[in-house]
Amino acid sequence: MKKAADEYNRIASVAEKAGMQQGLHNEGFELSKVDGRRTYDLLFDLLDPKLVKFQFQMSTITAGLAGADYFLKYPGRFFSMHLQDVDMRGEGRHPQVALGQGNIDWVKTFTAAKVGGVKNYFVEQTWELTQLSVAYLKHLNV
Repeated sequence: MKKAADEYNRIASVAEKAGMQQGLHNEGFELSKVDGRRTYDLLFDLLDPKLVKFQFQMSTITAGLAGADYFLKYPGRFFSMHLQDVDMRGEGRHPQVALGQGNIDWVKTFTAAKVGGVKNYFVEQTWELTQLSVAYLKHLNV
């Protein structure tokens, strides 16, 4: 992990010199664990906060990652969110649903996102769910 993070910091330094911000998305290997600790959490310790910002995938709540918790734990480390809501009831696969119809507390999430530094929000769902989600967001006061 340390070797990969050092290389990513070097890449991010080159990107910064070119006027770009390096980002990391959390829906792949970051969900794994190293010595009992989630890889995603290790990356916050190993990646330079000035060089690497994070994008948060809201559907990773199915793996135990809650956006609001991360935004508050790592202030200023995020630049964007991919918005999905998830129905966490029941066993097995947890389906995506329109925002406001699942288990994510959106007022808490958007309030915490301000602390986390989030500037960009992307609804990332099917067209049908996106339409319902955008309607929900238009009436959400945060």
